[in-house]
Amino acid sequence: MKLKPFIILSTTILLSVTGCTVKEKPEFLSVENIKVLKSSSKEVTFSADALFLNPNDIGGELKTDAIKVFVNDNEMATVSTKSFKVPVKKEFSIPLKASIPIDSIFSDKSIGGLIGSLFSKKIKVQYKGDIIYKVFGFSYTYNIDKTENVKIKL
Repeated sequence: MKLKPFIILSTTILLSVTGCTVKEKPEFLSVENIKVLKSSSKEVTFSADALFLNPNDIGGELKTDAIKVFVNDNEMATVSTKSFKVPVKKEFSIPLKASIPIDSIFSDKSIGGLIGSLFSKKIKVQYKGDIIYKVFGFSYTYNIDKTENVKIKL
């Protein structure tokens, strides 16, 4: 029974010595820089940056879990990544990249929106889903829902 006070005391001393504090979860700032990264006759690759600010002395991990990419209101792709190490006390971004096959863009469900996009030279791109932050067994989910009209080159 004397082991429990020893563990509590040891943990308290360890945290005091290292000076590590978790004041709050990293702040989700925005999704920016949505753009067409590359396009070919087989696929179009979109990219975006999810921006965060970590005010803590401890980093943790962020992981995207099935963020959906919509083009002209039609679901076209899903973005999932490996865990991303959160830097200490700084602003950082997580790259989000999705490749969409050309044949899905030209499918029956999206052809009406595509014709409109050809005339306006813009595509409506939306990223929607969750990013999960984990540190010391604690986790928090950020809901992402960002839409931008992206210029296309014909």
